[in-house]
Amino acid sequence: MNKPSNTADDILAAARSFIVAGGYNGFSYADIAEVIGIRKASIHHHFPSKVDLVQTLVRRYLEDAVTGMAELERNVPEPPELLRTYAGFWAQCIEDASRPFCVCALLASELPALPPEVAAEVRAYFQFLSGWLTGVIERGAAQGTLAISAVPRVEAEAFMATVHGAMLSARAYGDTAAFATIMAPTLQKLIPEAG
Repeated sequence: MNKPSNTADDILAAARSFIVAGGYNGFSYADIAEVIGIRKASIHHHFPSKVDLVQTLVRRYLEDAVTGMAELERNVPEPPELLRTYAGFWAQCIEDASRPFCVCALLASELPALPPEVAAEVRAYFQFLSGWLTGVIERGAAQGTLAISAVPRVEAEAFMATVHGAMLSARAYGDTAAFATIMAPTLQKLIPEAG
């Protein structure tokens, strides 16, 4: 795969910011052109349509997630710490805005209104994340380091839903502490106290 130019990267970054701020329909190519300081025709050169742009953005988001989870697995091999680190990543996102909000979580809330090509990419992201979390939970249950009350796939889906729901609640309430408050019982249930 060829690495897009810096202009394409700037376009994707602007689109991501607009999606986080206002969703799929919350921006136009004119908005991106104004922010980046280029003509709309230049955006069309890189991404012929908004569908192409957002499809590329979500596909790249998934690629980054695959790379990030592989790196996380190399650095944090134990399932309890993987779950804590994953939740901590999003807690930091909420607390200090050092990382952008999960663009796929926001797009998922718009799924019925999204173009089918974009919806397929959003689903692919969630399928990857669910599979990764299922693997982590399976390993932890087999090692006895995680306590589960349902099959690993269901636990993974519940964990993923809790993370995304906690993000949305923290955003809705304007309360950065809400994320950790909501996640704490889920982490406590999955990760038994040593002892």
